[in-house]
Amino acid sequence: MLTINVAVLLAVIVVIRLRRRTHSRSRLDEKFTVVIVLALGVLIAPTPVGQGFMDFLGQLASGVTQAGR
Repeated sequence: MLTINVAVLLAVIVVIRLRRRTHSRSRLDEKFTVVIVLALGVLIAPTPVGQGFMDFLGQLASGVTQAGR
């Protein structure tokens, strides 16, 4: 039996949708893409990969803040 990870499926859909030309998108199409990306973020956030990414972004933001002082 084949199982498909929903996060991977959404990531593939996002990549396909973002490869299209910008001027050929309607407002509804752009809103739909935003909803898909938000859903992908919600699915990835609690995973170890999502936690690692958040830690990395936190360290990056901390470094930028300290460099600005």
